[in-house]
Amino acid sequence: MPELPEMETYRQQLTRLIQNSPITGAEVTRPKSLNVDPDRFIQKLTGNRIVRIERRAKHLLFLLGSGEVLLLHLMLGGWMFYGTEEEKPDRTSQVVIHFGSQHLYFIGLRLGYLHMHTIPEVEKVLSKLGPEPLDPGFILTRFQSLLKGKNGNLKVSLVDQSFLSGIGNCYSDEICFIASILPMRKLSSLTNEEQNRLFQAMRTVLLEAIQYGGYIDEPLFVGDRLTGQFDAKCRVYDREGEPCLRCGHPLLKTEISSRKCFYCANCQS
Repeated sequence: MPELPEMETYRQQLTRLIQNSPITGAEVTRPKSLNVDPDRFIQKLTGNRIVRIERRAKHLLFLLGSGEVLLLHLMLGGWMFYGTEEEKPDRTSQVVIHFGSQHLYFIGLRLGYLHMHTIPEVEKVLSKLGPEPLDPGFILTRFQSLLKGKNGNLKVSLVDQSFLSGIGNCYSDEICFIASILPMRKLSSLTNEEQNRLFQAMRTVLLEAIQYGGYIDEPLFVGDRLTGQFDAKCRVYDREGEPCLRCGHPLLKTEISSRKCFYCANCQS
């Protein structure tokens, strides 16, 4: 599932590709991906423009010139492709937005959605999200205040979008590894020094992942050399049985609350 770095990579690249370009039409093959009637959706988009693209956690917000907002959550298996019909991957798209001869394809939106809202509606939907680890106002003391009185599992807490927003399975494991903390630890067991390591690890991992385009490797467009470059840099995620890059001990895989989890039992404690 795309997480904060993947959605930030999309935001940066799509801003360059489609911002302020005239929308010439749209197609909808799966009405359940929308929250409005497909005909109304197409009518609202045609002749409109996307004037700004923002990101909130794992969501993208496409702000339209007419004042509405398209709220995207790709969920599990969702991704996007921008290009001509000839360049399009041989995959089923549920929604397509046309920009002349170029098209933005929304692929794999079986669980995800592209909803049209007013700005107040979007704010209400997103109000349930916890703070973002990369928000300038999210400092160590605020993180420590979130931890106070909590006794949940570290892995489960990191992926809880009402606790912190934007982190999922991949980056929770990478963050715990960089912080040298086992993902099954209880929040209440973390020392002040471990809390500080965890806070710094969140920023280190997420910023590095953004720099290298996230870990999901489907390119956004033909010639895209950024998207997915972090996959090769993952230290533990999906590397079960491989030697730990820090100590050489074989990496382990387990399940925590039905979520797969990768870690080093030797140098994480």
